[in-house]
Amino acid sequence: MKKLQYEGKELAYHAEGKGTTVVLLHGFCEDHKIWEEFQHDLREEPFQVIVLDLPGFGASEVVEGVTIEGMAQRVHALLQFLNTGPVVLIGHSMGGYVGLAFARLFPEALLGLGLFHSHPYADEPDKKAIRQKSVEFIQRQGHILFVKQLIPGLFADNFVRSNAFLLEKLIYRAAKFPSSGIIAAQQAMMNRQDETNTLRGIQVPVLFIVGKLDSSIPAEKNLAQTHLPEVASIHILEKAGHMGQFEARKATQRYVRQFTAFCEAKAGS
Repeated sequence: MKKLQYEGKELAYHAEGKGTTVVLLHGFCEDHKIWEEFQHDLREEPFQVIVLDLPGFGASEVVEGVTIEGMAQRVHALLQFLNTGPVVLIGHSMGGYVGLAFARLFPEALLGLGLFHSHPYADEPDKKAIRQKSVEFIQRQGHILFVKQLIPGLFADNFVRSNAFLLEKLIYRAAKFPSSGIIAAQQAMMNRQDETNTLRGIQVPVLFIVGKLDSSIPAEKNLAQTHLPEVASIHILEKAGHMGQFEARKATQRYVRQFTAFCEAKAGS
């Protein structure tokens, strides 16, 4: 991983390939490694693929008090540094929140936006209360037990039963992140603004990848958001929860490839 200094903090990233740039943003308690296997098929296309570690995860430094907008600004700074031009940005879960803030702040930098098990809605009071309780739990007990409880719940039950090694690997990785980074990200999500109007007014195509068995996002939110943008590509994963890059890797890789090609063609028309 290479490092970019931004406002005194290191942002870790990796870029490879040539062609239209696809940026893959990970979710909460994840890092760029969440995309390791997913990237393989994309590398075979004429794409430049960029992955990075958002603040406090992987090899990127913790940014105390970071906001979702602050994360989006760091992504933009990296793309300017790499001189990519407009990109297709695919965000998983929290990465989708960052992608939506990016779309609002830097619309000219986008060819397309992918919401990979994500949505534009702000936290409701009960969700904020749950996040606050998790922050307090981590402050008292540390984050290892927290991630042990969090990660299995992101997958459909059948997948959990047959993929114990993968879950242990993801838990092990998450356990290595600093508690302060996990707390900062949880607070950033808790305080993020509603991006419904961003999605409603977006001028580029939007990809929706939805897990039918996703317990992290209410089904009504998953479906309601798909009607907001003018141009949308919508895919429902019948047997997946919140982690389609593992639960339905081949299908989701295909959706991202097709979506990127569509965005290229639309931009060139």
